[in-house]
Amino acid sequence: MKQTRTILQEKVKESVAAVLPVTVIVFLMCFSLTPVTNDALLCFLLGAAMLIFGMGLFTLGAETAMTPMGEYVGAHITAGRKLFRMLLIAFFVGFLITVSEPDLSVLATQVASIDSTLLIMTIGIGVGLFLAIALLRIFLGIRLQILLLILYALVFALAGVLLYVSPDFLAVAFDSGGVTTGPMTVPFIMALGVGVSSVRSDDGADRDSFGLVALCSVGPILAIMILSLFAGGAAGESSSGDYLASVLDSRMLGQVYLREIPHYMLEIARALAPIAVFFFIYQLLAGRLEKRSLYKIAVGVGYTYVGLVLFLTGANVGFLTMGQMLGEELGTSFKYLAVPIGMLLGYFIVKAEPAVHVLAKQVEDATAGAISGKMLILSLEIGVSVSVALAFLRILFGVPFMALAIPGYVIALGLSFFVPPIFTSIAFDAGGVASGPMTASFLLPLAIGLCRATGGNITADAFGVVAMVAMTPLITVQILGVIYRVKASKATVVEESVGVEIEEIIDF
Repeated sequence: MKQTRTILQEKVKESVAAVLPVTVIVFLMCFSLTPVTNDALLCFLLGAAMLIFGMGLFTLGAETAMTPMGEYVGAHITAGRKLFRMLLIAFFVGFLITVSEPDLSVLATQVASIDSTLLIMTIGIGVGLFLAIALLRIFLGIRLQILLLILYALVFALAGVLLYVSPDFLAVAFDSGGVTTGPMTVPFIMALGVGVSSVRSDDGADRDSFGLVALCSVGPILAIMILSLFAGGAAGESSSGDYLASVLDSRMLGQVYLREIPHYMLEIARALAPIAVFFFIYQLLAGRLEKRSLYKIAVGVGYTYVGLVLFLTGANVGFLTMGQMLGEELGTSFKYLAVPIGMLLGYFIVKAEPAVHVLAKQVEDATAGAISGKMLILSLEIGVSVSVALAFLRILFGVPFMALAIPGYVIALGLSFFVPPIFTSIAFDAGGVASGPMTASFLLPLAIGLCRATGGNITADAFGVVAMVAMTPLITVQILGVIYRVKASKATVVEESVGVEIEEIIDF
């Protein structure tokens, strides 16, 4: 118990370091450029406190429950070498965790012309199918680069068709790829890849353990594109959820949070219960774990549950409202400062994404420290900073989404020919991980507020910020791979020259 308390304290300290910079930037903006009401500021402050404690509990829960669960299922379904059973279970798990993902309900409210249940089920099928394909790739040792080239060629071919059928769906379709790989799905899916690759003994097993999130991010994009070809219509605008409309004092503000907490308790319970029940039934049928391991996993599930309730309540109540207010204030009075401010917020906000820390730890473990978690997070911070700048430039100047998406993905896929394969796998995973709940609950409302204030088209211009956040890390992480390759080649040259000198001395 004492050890758990110590670990939790460390996790909370990491959360403070992640959330505090964004909080300070917002406070400085509120006291200078973009004044807001006192109740909005207090609401944001409460939300920041909930984010800190929520992310600390979530990361502890992910390490003690979600990761071991995924690794156990992944290793077990592959050990028997029964391909059909592995693919069937992968499809079922992918579908189950996707339809349970809390962030997906946010996307469903944005698409007014399609029934939300049909939309969620379609995306669930897409993720389930692509999770099965991702595990098959690991099992057969197929290069991720080849699959990505084929799949994104298909995506942009369908995007060309969609431009003539229903262009409003393009940004929403690309946004869905980032939204569906949220804090619920990422730890389990990534651990599943580690478990499947662990039964292989070749040198490429660790490299192939990455890439599941990358392929699962493509599934929703294709699923919504295909659905929109038949559904037609416009994507529509999401409801903002003004939590402060009737707040008059601090007691009423507390009631706002108390009213919303049960909603997220139920939502997270519905999201987490299917995964937990599936795991415990699976291990009872397939092979029993020790009671101590099961107890540890059960406690970790509890940490994950409480952490996500606190995190999502703070993000959606405190940060969503503040994001819209700041965006509207910037668009009204300081629209040309929106880009540098957005870059600053994007740089720091990625560290507040819970799943980013899960990815950083897995990368560091899988590469034995050769790729440090700090360097990975730095490359994500730079990537997200650039992505927010591009998203806000789109809003201010009405740049079409595809005018940025096509060159971005061409550069990302082109870089895959010049970097070690593991960097491509990590980069495309990082894109899905970086575009999590903080992007959906703060950066997207910020973009909507800016777009509304500047008189832009919200569906065409504001939506797509999640997709931009998911795209730029593909480039920055692979640039890190280029630097790594150059340094490695220089080190090899030095070693070889030293070896030649030693041989000459011996001969002499």
